[in-house]
Amino acid sequence: MPRQFMTYQFDLLSGPHSGKTAVTPQWQELPAETRQALTVLIARLFVDHANGASAIQQKETGHDA
Repeated sequence: MPRQFMTYQFDLLSGPHSGKTAVTPQWQELPAETRQALTVLIARLFVDHANGASAIQQKETGHDA
């Protein structure tokens, strides 16, 4: 008997009409706190990417102390 999963993960590679993926909520439907948190995280992702891999390595080695 196959296992039935109770939670769904967004599948970014399947077709939009496959029927197997969870519905992605619209940005406006998200709570204000969630939109704010995501905006901060996305901005940090862009800044880290712009700074290059050396900035990420410096952050990681700083945690070893």
